[in-house]
Amino acid sequence: MSGHSKWSTIKRQKGAKDAVRGAVFTKLGNTIAVAARGGTDPDMNFALRLAIDKAKAANMPMANIQRAIDRVKDKNAAQIQEVLYEGYGPGGTAILVEAATDNINRTYPEVRLAFSKHGGRLAEKGAVAFQFDRKGIIRVQGSADELLLQAIEAGAEDVQDESEPGKEESVVYTAPADLARVRDALNAAGIKVLEAELTYVPNSTVVVTDKETAGKVMRLMEALDDLDDVANTHVNFDIPEEIIAAP
Repeated sequence: MSGHSKWSTIKRQKGAKDAVRGAVFTKLGNTIAVAARGGTDPDMNFALRLAIDKAKAANMPMANIQRAIDRVKDKNAAQIQEVLYEGYGPGGTAILVEAATDNINRTYPEVRLAFSKHGGRLAEKGAVAFQFDRKGIIRVQGSADELLLQAIEAGAEDVQDESEPGKEESVVYTAPADLARVRDALNAAGIKVLEAELTYVPNSTVVVTDKETAGKVMRLMEALDDLDDVANTHVNFDIPEEIIAAP
């Protein structure tokens, strides 16, 4: 596996944080509303359960969570829909942008502007997505060596160690349809699950070592993350820590 979310790792390394909590709640609420279209009972709708878990981890109030779920029942409310945009960033980096929006006519120009303003461009449908596989990922506490056997027995495809000094963490990869079953099995085995989600994993990774290109790529990703309608971004690039830390 090439790593499920290199941009997430890079954001942690550079200390990037969402500037406004309200914007985070908007994104989470839209994701919940999309998931709730498959059923408003989280016990019967695993996608909704994942979205709620993510919202709770971000300290989103239960009242906000319930409003997002109720939105799917409100025939007068603008309905949220999922859209996947595909694009290329500086240096030929591949980027998938998952949006949850009630107005595509607003979202598409915003995403397109973010790409064009920072040296990238949107691509035709299918032009970028083939470079990624849809996977379930489960971030757990513990080293890959200790967890590998249990994870494979639970139905996982692979385990990747993502430990940092003082913090042992691993990512368990599953087929999309097996995510719920594997997560529940790991929980039952006493393994601490930190997060679980469906994501896009790149088939191969582009390492960006040019400082100027890396700066452009990071500014593009930050611009996309700043858009309220953007729920997730998925990339095929990695930027060495020394390049990120360079003044």
